[in-house]
Amino acid sequence: MRARRLRVALGVALGLALLAYPAVFTRPYPRDIMIKIFLYALLAQAWNLLGGYCGQISLGNAVFFGIGAYTSSALLMRWELSPWLGMLAGMGLAVLVSQAIGFPCFRLRGHYFAIATIAIGEIVQTIMINWDALGGARGLSLPIKPETFVNFQFHRAKWPYYYIALGLFACVFALTALVERSRPGYYFRAIREDADAASSLGIPLARYKLAAIALSAAFTALGGSFYAQYVLFIDPESVFPLSLSILICLVAVLGGVGTLWGPFLGAVILIPLSEATRVYFGGTGKAVDLMIYGALIVLVAVFQPAGLAGLLGRLGRGGRRPSAPLPAAARAGTG
Repeated sequence: MRARRLRVALGVALGLALLAYPAVFTRPYPRDIMIKIFLYALLAQAWNLLGGYCGQISLGNAVFFGIGAYTSSALLMRWELSPWLGMLAGMGLAVLVSQAIGFPCFRLRGHYFAIATIAIGEIVQTIMINWDALGGARGLSLPIKPETFVNFQFHRAKWPYYYIALGLFACVFALTALVERSRPGYYFRAIREDADAASSLGIPLARYKLAAIALSAAFTALGGSFYAQYVLFIDPESVFPLSLSILICLVAVLGGVGTLWGPFLGAVILIPLSEATRVYFGGTGKAVDLMIYGALIVLVAVFQPAGLAGLLGRLGRGGRRPSAPLPAAARAGTG
C-alpha cells in the first residue's frame, strides 16, 4: 500500500512538473526538446504495443508515421480539411494498411517478420519518392494558415505545440495502460512468451496480432500527423526512412520493452542526447549520437535486458530481483 501511494505521489508530481514546464522554461529551444521527447515517447509507446507486449519486432513503423503525415497534409492542401480531421483520416488509413501488411507477414516469425517489415518500409519509401502527385522527392510544404487551434498552427510561441504533444502522449499512455490491464493485453504477452502455448490455450493468434499492429499503426500515424503540422514540411526522407523506424525501436528498447514507462524513459535519455551531439558537433552530429545509441543498447542488452524501467524497478526494491511471476500464458488462460 505504501509503495502504491509513493508511486501515485511521484506520478502527480511528474504531471504537475510537466504542466508547469513552459512557465519555467520560456525559451523556444527547451520547449522544442520536450515536444520531441513527447513525440518519440508516443511513437515508442506505439511500437511497444506491437514489439514489446506482443513480441512482433517491427522495423517498418515509419510507414505508418509517413501515412499519418502525408494524409493530413494532403487533405489540408487539396480540400482545406482541418488537420485534426486529417489526423483521424491518417489514423484510419494507417490501420487499413497495417491489416494489409499484417495479414501475410504474421505468417512469418522471429527475424523473418522483422526483415519483411524492413522490405515493406523501403518499398513504400521508394513509391513515395516517385509519386509526383504527392510531391515526390521534393516533398510537401504546408500552407501558412491563420494562427488558430482549428488550423493547428501557432507561429508566435511553441507552448501550444507543447501542450498538444503532452496531451497526445498522455492519451496514448493511458490507452496503453488500459490495454496492459485488459484481456487483450494478457493475450499479447502470452503470444510474446510462447505463441504455440497461447494457441493451444485457444487464443486466436492472427486476430490479436492484427489488433496489436492496428493499435500501433493508429498511434504512430497520430504522431506523424502532429509532426507534419509542427514542422510544416515533409518529404519521404524525413517521414519514411528506415533510420526513423530503428530510432523508434531503440527508444523503447533502452527504456524497457513491454513496460508502461519504458518508452518515456528511453525518450528522456536519447532525445536530449541526440540534440546535444547535434548542437555540439553541428550538422547531424557526425553520427556520434548513433555511436552512443549503439553503445547504450549494447550495455542495456548485456547488463540490464529489462531496460531503464527494469533498473529503476530493481532499485526501488532495494536491489532485490523480482519474485518469479506466473507465466504469461498461464495468466492468459485464466483470463
